[in-house]
Amino acid sequence: MELNLNNPIAERKTKTVYRDENKTIKLFVEDYSKAAILNEALNQARVEEGTNLKVPKLLAVTMVNNRWALVSEHIEGKTLESLMKEHPEREEEYLNRFIDIQLNVLDHNVPMLSQIKEKYKRRINGADNIEYNTKYELLQRLDGMKTHTKLCHGDFNPSNIVITENDEAYIIDWAHVTQGNASADIANTYLLFALDGKQELADKYLDLFAERSGIEKSYIQRWIPIVAAAEKSKGKLEEQDFLDKWIDVVDFE
Repeated sequence: MELNLNNPIAERKTKTVYRDENKTIKLFVEDYSKAAILNEALNQARVEEGTNLKVPKLLAVTMVNNRWALVSEHIEGKTLESLMKEHPEREEEYLNRFIDIQLNVLDHNVPMLSQIKEKYKRRINGADNIEYNTKYELLQRLDGMKTHTKLCHGDFNPSNIVITENDEAYIIDWAHVTQGNASADIANTYLLFALDGKQELADKYLDLFAERSGIEKSYIQRWIPIVAAAEKSKGKLEEQDFLDKWIDVVDFE
């Protein structure tokens, strides 16, 4: 497959994203894990084939100049994040739509995906930047959480929702998808908003999601320290102090 890499549209620490006509190319850095690349491709294919969600079609897994690349169908449109910035007066409308889409995702099951509880357990166990007693309490809490099989995106935020000209919502970036407890994915989205400096929006999102889903807000909040610990285990220096504030096993009032 011949690929044109002259039109970069996004750059991250581990990859650059390019647009090539009707294709989107994720080109990863040279030392990126082959297993992680293949796992992302497999997970995206499982969601694409196992649900009726609007997901970009995976077209190829290939190499370009000794670097792994994932090639997917390009979805033309604006991200929900961009629309929220362009129209702040419509924030609540867009937030409700965001929740609509997330509720739809959580209604699906893809049995071959790994379990979110096992993923978090592995990350917290392997973290060398969390105190032993705190780690023990968090793992005890995680073990006591109910095991479900909801489809959990793992990075569900407005930048990963593309709205087309026909007002269709496509969900992109399935690298972190698992199956498990919906409240874990909600807690993760809450933290993504907070990490992005949008604490007021995070609180509004949590209140609205709890109201609309019927899930107790306090139950979702019990997941937040667990999710924060799993995120802290990645070792991103710029996030450590912020995440430390959330790794508190004392129950919310």
